[in-house]
Amino acid sequence: MIAPDFVLPDPVAVHRIGSADGTGLNAEVYGPEGAPVVVLSHGWTCSTPFWAPVVNRLAADHRVIAYDQRGHGRSQAPAGPAGYGTAQLADDLQAVVTALVPAGERAVLAGHSMGGMTIMAAADRPEVADRTAGAVLISTGPADLVAELLVVPAFVRPAGLRRALHRLVLESRLPLGPANGLSRAALKYATMGPAAPAPQVEACARVVHACPTAVRYHWAKVLGELDVTAGLAKLAAPTAVVVGSRDRLTPPVHARRMAAALSDPRGLLELPGAGHMSPVERPDEVTAEIRRIVGLHTATLRSESA
Repeated sequence: MIAPDFVLPDPVAVHRIGSADGTGLNAEVYGPEGAPVVVLSHGWTCSTPFWAPVVNRLAADHRVIAYDQRGHGRSQAPAGPAGYGTAQLADDLQAVVTALVPAGERAVLAGHSMGGMTIMAAADRPEVADRTAGAVLISTGPADLVAELLVVPAFVRPAGLRRALHRLVLESRLPLGPANGLSRAALKYATMGPAAPAPQVEACARVVHACPTAVRYHWAKVLGELDVTAGLAKLAAPTAVVVGSRDRLTPPVHARRMAAALSDPRGLLELPGAGHMSPVERPDEVTAEIRRIVGLHTATLRSESA
């Protein structure tokens, strides 16, 4: 049985939202109406249940919107490869925020991994920027993802060989199948810190193994060539960056580059011992960063109304 902290509460509303190309997106809303709004965008091979520890910590006093990226969870998969790309990620985030964040209101956007890349990709969209109060970029990177991966052991030194092996791992078309002891160990090695306990590993394995093989492959191809550095430079809202010190997929070098490139940086938090799945591994600290950025926005609103 999965631990209670890794189970989402019952949503107060569930929405089916059409993206620009007609792709249907699943979006779930938690928490009280009128509370500060947070939009959660998950990463590659994940889905809304990935955010359960964060939602469970926020929903008492925040309006939390979590959506499934296209092809993940209960969102519709694109018909073919043309439906996968950074423009489509931005389209989907735009569709969600324009549907669920009323005009004139703003939300804090928090994105993990591909979800953070989504926020960067959409940063120059006026419909998104006008509804963004702040952002938290968690375990993510803007470019050069394959070049900086640390999944292949360090003794494999030639850079070209390392990149080739990383592509083989990430772009595998093999189905993951049911989670078992070997697959959990591999997932923990690649995506989590060495001290991650079994319940955290099990929660992540359930989510990752549920991602369809074709969806996993098509998004891996996109991530292998991804470059959203231009969007990062256009992210004007106050933005915090979070990374685990043992993140093999988006190691801390990305976090430092992002923090240096932001127009309004509001801190770089490095979580000692945490891997790539920091919202599951260290939900207290990740949630605290989201709350801190929300607090900046609410303080600004108070000062403006004084």
